[in-house]
Amino acid sequence: MSGLRERKRQRTHDTISATAIRLFLERGYDAVSVADIAEAAEVSKPTLFRYFPSKEDLVLHRIADHLGEAARVVLTRPDVSPVEALHRHFVDGLARRDPVTGLNDVPEVLAYHGLVFGTPALAARVAAFTGDDEAALASALVEVSRHGPGDAAAVPGAARAPGTARAPGAARAPGAARAPGVPAGLVAALRAAQILAVQRVLAQENWRQLAAGRSADDLYPHAVAAADHAFASLR
Repeated sequence: MSGLRERKRQRTHDTISATAIRLFLERGYDAVSVADIAEAAEVSKPTLFRYFPSKEDLVLHRIADHLGEAARVVLTRPDVSPVEALHRHFVDGLARRDPVTGLNDVPEVLAYHGLVFGTPALAARVAAFTGDDEAALASALVEVSRHGPGDAAAVPGAARAPGTARAPGAARAPGAARAPGVPAGLVAALRAAQILAVQRVLAQENWRQLAAGRSADDLYPHAVAAADHAFASLR
């Protein structure tokens, strides 16, 4: 029964979210009330708020699902440096047309991005998410910097891919050698901000190009080249 209840909960969650986004796209974010969404989704307002604590959450849970992703990538790829792990992850996302990379020209995805970044209240929440992501990534960079080229088990939660091995002498430090007196936490925070800024700019440029009429397939090789250049600059 617990599995059935969970499926029902997920269906209700998805119905409310899809209804909210449809109404926001049709009428504009500010013109739609929570009561409007509850009525259209055929649920009560208390039920809606059990699933989504705020109006912004009705839209941004799709982005919130990716919170901490960069930190997780770093902690689960001990066979390569943090920048290399994130570079590969981003390029893999481009190939999959992951919306997080901006390279997805499905009309609904483009409309969703336009809704988020064209609505001040939603854009402000996304900026707050960025701060949380930076903190998580900085903590991951500090964690991996404590372990040199040793065993994957040295990093909690890490799992080395089958058949891979760390290159001889590979370093797990979050960046260039730090100057005496500069705290490791500060170095990691600066590094995290740089990395996530690169990913954010790349994704925004991809979305901008698609919104201007280019196709994802046409843009793909250029997006990969841009990502290669950007992550090379981080090294």
